[in-house]
Amino acid sequence: MIRRFRSDERVMSPVYERLLIIADIEGSSGCWCEQAARFRTPEWAEACGHMSMDVHEVVQALFQAGVKAVTVKDFHRTGYNLLPELIDPRARIIQGFQRGPIPGVGQSDAAEAVIFLGLHAASGTDGFLAHTLTSRIGALEVNGRPLAEVELFSAALAPYGVRPILFQGGPVACRQAESAIPGIVTHPIDKSSGPEGLDAPAWRAGLARAAVGALQNREVQPYRPPGPFRAVVTMRDGEYPARKVAERWGFDRDGPRILIEAADIHRLLTDLIRLAYLTPWIERVIPLGLIGYRIWGRWGLAWARARRRLRETPSARA
Repeated sequence: MIRRFRSDERVMSPVYERLLIIADIEGSSGCWCEQAARFRTPEWAEACGHMSMDVHEVVQALFQAGVKAVTVKDFHRTGYNLLPELIDPRARIIQGFQRGPIPGVGQSDAAEAVIFLGLHAASGTDGFLAHTLTSRIGALEVNGRPLAEVELFSAALAPYGVRPILFQGGPVACRQAESAIPGIVTHPIDKSSGPEGLDAPAWRAGLARAAVGALQNREVQPYRPPGPFRAVVTMRDGEYPARKVAERWGFDRDGPRILIEAADIHRLLTDLIRLAYLTPWIERVIPLGLIGYRIWGRWGLAWARARRRLRETPSARA
């Protein structure tokens, strides 16, 4: 049975005192079109600010509820989307991707639980800007059902005992999280009527209350789905890119579909990361590649910050 915490619920003594937040942009309060999720566009610069305010509201509420430590992992595109100056300074903000031990995240920071903010639905489903890892994947089914990123990230954190207590995203994404992870609490954002239909401050206040309520979520356990896993990956652009990727990594293929067999979800995640982002050569030079990627991300975020400051100056508004 899925438990949904009441928005007026109060928590006096949190079950979890060290929290990890994984933040994405598609399900945030400022992303309303594909351009807002793309790197270095005016819409993205605006979305970065709203994403940061979403995170701030949650972080502030968690500390007020008695949480001792909060680590926020920026997890969209380059890993540089959050504006730390807009977020409660008590939180530790980690930007840029790490190779491991937790893919993309790095260390768990001894977190007891994870909150997912701003995530999206799985590839091949009808959620807002739905994709899994990359939009080049048109559909991804594992053991006969769509696979969303929340499952991959939750499973990657499970060996460290981290429990996925709250998921925030669009309604389709929330339903997928509830279906996959027993006991997870969800808080949807409705984007069907556009930004004018969202009272952002009121919605953020509700999100913060949901986060505080989720601190009492004892039902959810670290996510350890049993294997084996059979993934069917359909490439969005058809047979040619599927053949290139399959030959590159030695995957089986059936037309535009790449077939992956994995004994456990950690091996599946490794193979999907290779399929989505890497070539054998890039995999060998990942440390150097990550340095360059971080430089690119910092440059883009500096551009977004400068654009926001210029827009907020009196001369720019005149």
